[in-house]
Amino acid sequence: MNAKRPLCAAPASVTPAPAASQNYDYVTLDHSAGAQTALAEEVALAIAYNGISQAVMLVTPTDLEDFIVGFSLGSGIIQDASEIYDLKLTGAGSAHYAQVEIASRAFWNLKQQRRQLAGTSGCGLCGVEAVEQALPDLKVLSGAPLPPAQWLDGLRQRISDFQPLGQHCGAVHAAVYMDGQGQLLMGREDIGRHNALDKLIGALVRQNIDLTGGAAIVTSRCSLELIQKVLRAGIQTLISLSSPTGLALQWARRHNLNLIHLPQKSAPRVYSPAQENQP
Repeated sequence: MNAKRPLCAAPASVTPAPAASQNYDYVTLDHSAGAQTALAEEVALAIAYNGISQAVMLVTPTDLEDFIVGFSLGSGIIQDASEIYDLKLTGAGSAHYAQVEIASRAFWNLKQQRRQLAGTSGCGLCGVEAVEQALPDLKVLSGAPLPPAQWLDGLRQRISDFQPLGQHCGAVHAAVYMDGQGQLLMGREDIGRHNALDKLIGALVRQNIDLTGGAAIVTSRCSLELIQKVLRAGIQTLISLSSPTGLALQWARRHNLNLIHLPQKSAPRVYSPAQENQP
């Protein structure tokens, strides 16, 4: 993937998002006690490309620029961050809006996708065109060595430093990046597991981080959508704290993605590449 910094890296005018968490009153069911607790916030973010509405996402109101860049890449709307020419965020409270200007080629492809989906029924992914978009033809990675086992020692505890919101109020997922030397470099959090990974990918791209030998770590279950996002980003290793689905495993093996599950109380499990000669 082209490492050029997207033009949207520093939007000229951004309306500050509300706090990621706020305190709320509660009482116990028997009304014997009352107190306050911090809860994670979420806002509706409407995203439009070149003036045409594309999606409305419920997101944690942090790192929204990272999210939009990562969402655009991970959803296949753009192939490279340099195809984003401008990004403007507006709104307040629980309603926010993103106006994204993208390259003509990317916008043409996006309009073709919308036409293909226009004739399908309303039950989600119905029809041949919709299935093809759910199971796209993605580039096979060149393959990379598995990370050394010591890099994963105490990983569950170490990534807690990159989960300040989760520690404060819970209810959020995290995605963390480990660089090619085994150092934890950055993390992003969101109520949505896909959103957390999109934010991380967007941050990596916007900061021109070298992805060689690195790994993405997700705290959520590992389903196909997460596999597709890291494949599009060019990340060669994905570590999940929860089990992968069977389809995610199949795609990881087919596309040369290292897929590792880190159970809570046992050794890391390498699902991809397949260990054909293991006893």
